[in-house]
Amino acid sequence: MPSSFENLKKAVLENSSSSTWEGAVQEWKIIDTDEDPEASETCVCGKENIRYLHTIQNDVTEKILSPIGSSCINKFNRTDLNEKVSIREKMFRLYHSVGNHEFLSLSTDLFSRKLLCFLYDEGAFDSNDPRYPAKDSYEFVLHIFNKRNKDEITAAQHKKITAILLNNIKPFVERSFADKVVKNKC
Repeated sequence: MPSSFENLKKAVLENSSSSTWEGAVQEWKIIDTDEDPEASETCVCGKENIRYLHTIQNDVTEKILSPIGSSCINKFNRTDLNEKVSIREKMFRLYHSVGNHEFLSLSTDLFSRKLLCFLYDEGAFDSNDPRYPAKDSYEFVLHIFNKRNKDEITAAQHKKITAILLNNIKPFVERSFADKVVKNKC
């Protein structure tokens, strides 16, 4: 019986233009990610009970593999893909915090510099109010996030962070990830 890595390798090589693992893994990108809170799905490698369901596409052959689990993505040994997996999983944690009506704070439990950059790139800081340009809001949030001594954050800065989280980030997360959580099939 082949191992899960052998199954993964076979699926990737069969759908790639390169005939070597090292070459083939360079041809793939993540194009989508869903979450199955019940962990009832099976990865292309055969591993059962995967929670994060990534869809990858080959840039050369345009073939698609799905679902593929995070541990299999990590086997590609590509920093860029590992970072995308991390960001997407952190987005789901943020989505669940919003959905559970938890207090949103600019903490490392929910945010990272890369996640903030992703949110900026995806338009989460956009505002209909020209007084609050997206780039200014992003840079402000990043500046506060990077502060070593959080006690130095003023009441006005806390208020502004809360406003950005509630008026920009929260609605963006609700809109963008509501259809990414796989509902129970029963």
